[in-house]
Amino acid sequence: MTVLSCTVALKLVEAILAEGKARGFAPLTAAVLDAGGHVVALARDDGSSLLRPQIATGKAWGVLGMGFGGRELAQRAAKMPAFFTAAIELADGKMVPVPGGVLIRDADNRIVGSVGVSGDTSDNDEICAVAALAAVGGPLGLKADTGAA
Repeated sequence: MTVLSCTVALKLVEAILAEGKARGFAPLTAAVLDAGGHVVALARDDGSSLLRPQIATGKAWGVLGMGFGGRELAQRAAKMPAFFTAAIELADGKMVPVPGGVLIRDADNRIVGSVGVSGDTSDNDEICAVAALAAVGGPLGLKADTGAA
């Protein structure tokens, strides 16, 4: 199984923030978690607001906890609000079921970690995560899973 290294995680957060700046997005915060849900890297743009680290981590943690990307997580949360209210409570409030949480899969399609991005719209947050995973993770066989059909 591929292990998500600190070196790769740091490159991912740097690429996410750079992508947001290049696109003119609001200041972003990016978190990369390993498959066990531990923060490997977290970075904030200058001017990123107070709760962004918790939100980015919650997006990343939620997709790991449920095993599918943030887009699918958001759709299911909309269809089953009672279930997701309970799931968020069971997760001690650490799950944020919206786009911007992206699973990281290896070449064998196994989950090796996740990325969470917060600061702009959830769609724009996701764009930055996917672009960074393509640029940094692609050559390593890593790919983004947003939960989109």
